[in-house]
Amino acid sequence: MEIPEIESSQLILDDARRLTGPSMLWSKTGAILDVLIKDMNMDVVLESWDSQLQHLLSRIGWRDRAIMHRRFENGFNLLIEAPIDQLYSAVLVLETNWYFCCCKLLAIDVEDEEALVQEIRSSIRSESNPALLELQHSAARHEVDFLVDDDEVSIGHGEGGICWPVDAIPELDQIPWSEIHDIPVALITGTNGKSTSVRLLDGIAKAAAQVSGVTSTDFVRVGNDVLDHGDYSGPGGARLLLRDKRLQVAFLEVARGGILRRGLPLRRARAALVTNIASDHLGQYGVNTLEALTEVKFAVRKILAEDGVLVVNADDQNCRAYMDRVEQDNTCWFSLDKEHARIKQQIDAQGRCCYSDAGSIVYFDGAEAKSICEIAQIPMTLDGAALHNVRNALGAVGVAAALGYTVDQIRQGLTRFHSDEHDNPGRLNTFALSNGARVIVDFAHNAHSVEAVVDTVKRMPAQNKWVVFGSAGDRSDDDINAIAKGVCAIDPDHVVITEIEYYLRGREPGEVSEIIKRACLDSGLALNQLHFASSPLQGVQLAVAELQTGDLGLFLVLTERDEVLRFIKQS
Repeated sequence: MEIPEIESSQLILDDARRLTGPSMLWSKTGAILDVLIKDMNMDVVLESWDSQLQHLLSRIGWRDRAIMHRRFENGFNLLIEAPIDQLYSAVLVLETNWYFCCCKLLAIDVEDEEALVQEIRSSIRSESNPALLELQHSAARHEVDFLVDDDEVSIGHGEGGICWPVDAIPELDQIPWSEIHDIPVALITGTNGKSTSVRLLDGIAKAAAQVSGVTSTDFVRVGNDVLDHGDYSGPGGARLLLRDKRLQVAFLEVARGGILRRGLPLRRARAALVTNIASDHLGQYGVNTLEALTEVKFAVRKILAEDGVLVVNADDQNCRAYMDRVEQDNTCWFSLDKEHARIKQQIDAQGRCCYSDAGSIVYFDGAEAKSICEIAQIPMTLDGAALHNVRNALGAVGVAAALGYTVDQIRQGLTRFHSDEHDNPGRLNTFALSNGARVIVDFAHNAHSVEAVVDTVKRMPAQNKWVVFGSAGDRSDDDINAIAKGVCAIDPDHVVITEIEYYLRGREPGEVSEIIKRACLDSGLALNQLHFASSPLQGVQLAVAELQTGDLGLFLVLTERDEVLRFIKQS
C-alpha cells in the first residue's frame, strides 16, 4: 500500500533518504526526513510529530530506536536510528509518520492506518539480514572497515579487503581475518580545491611507488586506470575505489551533497583535509546558512582514527570560527603566512603545521621545521601567482605528512605535478596558442573559486583580456551576480557570455545570460564589450579567433571541457 499523498502548502515533505554513514547530525545509520513548514507553529508541528512517532514505534516494536531533530529556518530534519539492514524500513517509518502527523495537524482522516502499519512490519521482515549484522559487528571487533550497498558488502580496504554479495555472506569462522586490513585513507572536503588536492596527493603517493586511488567529481581512478567517469564524490565512488584489490592508499573527495544524502563513506580514516568554506549550494537539505554548511564539511572529523590528523586552512575565517567551538586533537593548521596567529600558536604548542616562508613550503612536525621545496618549483602555482594552488599544496603536505610520506617523496610529488589537462584537467590549465596568445581553462563555478582564479589572472600581464563564462541555472540570482562581478574584477576587454543548456536546471533559455549581462554592465563594461554564444565551445571559438599576440584568455568552462581542450590544442 502506498502512503496517501497530502497536498498542503503548510506542511511539505521535501526529501526522505537513508543515512548509511556518519553525517552532519550524528554518527548513526538510519533515515532522515526533510520537511518544510509554512504559516504553522513549528513547536506544535514537532510535538505532534514526536507523539505520533512514539505511538508508531510502539506498534512496530521499535521502542528502543534513537530519534533526533534539527530545526532550521523553515523546517526540520527528522532522524531515526536503524541497523544497516533496516534502512529502507526506517525511511518508510518516517514517511508514514509524517503522513499521520499531517493528518492530525490538518484535521484529515487517516486512510487505513492498520494497513500502513502492516506495510512497515512486512518491510522490516523482508529487509532483515542477520548475517549482514553479524559481519558488521565482527568487522568492528577485528577493527576493520565495513562497507555495504544494496548488492555487495566488503570488509577491509583495497589489497587488504574482501567482498561478497549481501545474500551470500560466509560463516564468520570461514573468513580469513588475519589477511584482512584497512589501507591508509584520507578524506578531502571543502568548497573549492578538493579535486586538485586529491590529485596532488595521488602524485605524492606515486612518488612513493604506491598504487594510489582517488575519487573525485570527474572520475574514480586506481593508478592510471580510470574505473569510471562521472561525479563520484559520494559514498558510491568510495566503495567502488576501496574494493579494488590493487589499492594501497586512497584519497577521497567528499562533497557536501554526498554527506547530506548518505553520510560519510567509511568509519576510519588516517587524515581529513578541510580546504575552505564558502557560500555554495545553500538552500538544500535544510542547509541554508554558511554556519550550517561549515557543520556539514567538518563532519569528516567524526571518522578519524584515534591518531588521525585533521588538516585545516588557517587562512579561512569560517574554518577558524568552527574550530574555536570544538575540541580536536591532532590538528595540523596551514597558512600562507608563517606569522599567522594559528601557526605561531601551533609551533609554540609543538603541534603540526605547514606554512610558506621566504618563497618555500615548510612543514613543522611538532619538533622540527622541514623545508619541502621552493614554491616556484611547484608547476601548478605558476611561479607563486596562483595563491589558491599554493594553499592546495600546503594542505596536501599536511595530509601527506600525516600518512607518513618522507620529505623527498612529498617534494617529488609537488614538483612533478603540472596544472595541465593530464595531471589536473579543468583546473588552471594553461596553454600557449600558435599566435603568441595565452589561454587559461578552469572549472571555477562559484564566486569563491572564481575569485581565486581571478586573483591569479590579475598577476599575469596581458595586452587584452578575454573572458568566456556562463553559470548553472540552479544558483540564485545573487550567486550568479557574484560570479559575474568576480569575473569583471580582472577588468576584461571582452566578455563572452555562454548559455549552458545542460545546466539550465529549471531556468528558461537566455535567463541566466541576461542576469550575467546586467551584472557586467553594472560593473562598468560597455555593451560592445559583451558577446554571446550558445555553448561554451562556441564561446571559446569566438574568443580564440580574436586573441592576438600578448593577449590572455580566461575560459571558465562548465561543460564541453574535452571539446574545448581539443580545440585549443589545435589553435
